[in-house]
Amino acid sequence: MIRITQLKLPYDYKSRDLRKALIKKLRIPDTRLLDFMIARKSLDARDSSRLCWSFTVDVTLQNESEYLKHCRDPKIQPSPRVSYRFPESGTGILSERPVVIGSGPAGLFAAYFLAKEGYRPILIERGAPVEERIRSVNLFWENHVLDPDSNIQFGEGGAGTFSDGKLYTGVHDPSGRNGLVLQSFADHGAPKEILYSNKPHLGTDVLVRILSEMRQEIQRNGGEYRFHTTFEEFLTEEGKLKALKLSGGEILPAQVAVLAIGHSARDTFEYLIRRSPLEVAAKPFAVGVRAEHLQAEINRSQYKEAAEKWKLPPADYKLTYHAASGRSVYSFCMCPGGYVVNSSSEDGYLCINGMSYSGRSSANANSAIVVSVHPSEDPMENIRFQKDLEHKAWMAGNGRIISQRFGDFEQGIPSSGFGRILPVHKGETVMADIRSVLPAPICEDIVEAMHYFSGKIAGFDDPDTILSAVESRTSSPIRILRGEDLQSGISGIYPAGEGAGYAGGITSAAIDGIKIFEQICRSYRPFRKNL
Repeated sequence: MIRITQLKLPYDYKSRDLRKALIKKLRIPDTRLLDFMIARKSLDARDSSRLCWSFTVDVTLQNESEYLKHCRDPKIQPSPRVSYRFPESGTGILSERPVVIGSGPAGLFAAYFLAKEGYRPILIERGAPVEERIRSVNLFWENHVLDPDSNIQFGEGGAGTFSDGKLYTGVHDPSGRNGLVLQSFADHGAPKEILYSNKPHLGTDVLVRILSEMRQEIQRNGGEYRFHTTFEEFLTEEGKLKALKLSGGEILPAQVAVLAIGHSARDTFEYLIRRSPLEVAAKPFAVGVRAEHLQAEINRSQYKEAAEKWKLPPADYKLTYHAASGRSVYSFCMCPGGYVVNSSSEDGYLCINGMSYSGRSSANANSAIVVSVHPSEDPMENIRFQKDLEHKAWMAGNGRIISQRFGDFEQGIPSSGFGRILPVHKGETVMADIRSVLPAPICEDIVEAMHYFSGKIAGFDDPDTILSAVESRTSSPIRILRGEDLQSGISGIYPAGEGAGYAGGITSAAIDGIKIFEQICRSYRPFRKNL
């Protein structure tokens, strides 16, 4: 297979044009091109007068080795495409079915491939199936009735279910796990474009359908879901896992458990820190606000004149700044055409997030603008820091999303109303002074960064830009330490994903879940008991 890079086609190209461009680039007869596959497709909007797509394409030719021997074009090289290879099963005997705690991306992908390979996992989820979870979330947004176990943070699919559904990651994984994640989503209803898009995303509406399909596949392959069930405690003996204590006092025998609890399971964090046999450390995280701009203005800034000429996908951005304080300020989880959502999971504590549907069609773009913090080496102190901000935010808005114009935030005065930008939110919104919630140094870092970002994106610091708070759960405030065998102190316990401190998004968490699956697979035979 041969890879061609930086192959350019006009923005309004037709499907047949790609094959013609390949033939022309390769300088071969049409009959010699046997097959081709798009590896990457991205929009090149640097020159608004010549808007185009940039392709990376893998092609299969007759006599490829002969062709490459004479080719001197640096954009035509052997393809580095890697096909994922499943591990060989080990020889260890599982006396009990493996248990996966948490159904976010890490737990889901660990359970999915364990089921596919014959291990018949039991998946424990404190929240509800996704269909029931949607009803709980909508009830909260509409009537402010919070279900502490079925909400934006907890339930099938984890926190990523109600997000923009971004599938791009900075994780470099030469084994092909990233491609396996994308292919698995595509196999269960995601658009095929995610396999080659430069910035693939799904949206909450598509994620919901995929989760249901993957659950059914897990069940068809012998897996079992236990919804509305909370993990409470590990029961160990001589340094080995023996059982799990679950809600209601149930004792579930277990030899292997994947701990994929997500970044908001604070009751479990407290158990792990204070009473469990695992070693838990504090880790840096970030807190701040959500900033809303008109999506049309983000488009004009990013696409220039092309924004008026073409119907283009909603533009995104990624921004970073090193503040005078020494702290990093950056955009996070940018949602083109999205919503700011009340993502609280505990009574008396308010946190927010961003979400998009697959069409990304709302009037506003939003992104977290957050400041890196590491309040303490004590992991419990980091959790208390998060909770203190969230409680202040809850008090400021009586549980509603609190918002303020950027111009008023900068001057330290309450907003009396919105300007030309109106909020696009899920959940009720009230005006409040965000400076009463966030520490003063963090507020100053945000103001400084907003002005800097305006040099990158015109109007970013417009006084009518809406800030909402508090964005406090960008990542887990703890890391559950694990060894090279991916176990944590006690034989049989495998911390995984974002909550354990080893991922930062849907794809990276799913990749980490696959790593755990591989480790279990290499150690044990498939589960055969009672078959």
